[in-house]
Amino acid sequence: MFDTKNDLPVNTRTKVIELLNARLADAIDLGTQTKHAHWNVKGPNFIALHELFDKVAEHVEDYIDTLAERVTSLGGTARGTLAAVVRGTSLKGYPEDISEGLAHVEALSTVLADFGRKIRAGIDEAARLGDADSCDLFTQVSRETDKDLWFLEAHLHAKR
Repeated sequence: MFDTKNDLPVNTRTKVIELLNARLADAIDLGTQTKHAHWNVKGPNFIALHELFDKVAEHVEDYIDTLAERVTSLGGTARGTLAAVVRGTSLKGYPEDISEGLAHVEALSTVLADFGRKIRAGIDEAARLGDADSCDLFTQVSRETDKDLWFLEAHLHAKR
């Protein structure tokens, strides 16, 4: 860990950094899965979904940067290499054999919901550890993730 004048106890910072890096790996994985959907979607709703997936990917890119910068501000090293992400992600792999629009919406909404659940757990864990700022960061990411999930699921509700 790097020296910092941040007044959170070292033990707290160490645990929060571990938590943030775990969600960073998930966020980077989510970002690549979202771009995969964006690049490979086909069908009658192509342009709407292509653009929606790109917006979700932009939001995820913001989460990645926010999580990584919080890690470094606490004196840690943001673990953002591909190798670190492969070792660290807790998300299930994205199906690579789909192309139809609603199949991508289903797959992407499933992984986004899982990410959201883990981010919400991060809110509680950061609060338990006494890091209100990281708690707030997780809350911000959770709120935006839920909004993106709503946008995705709106496409699924039309077929129900």
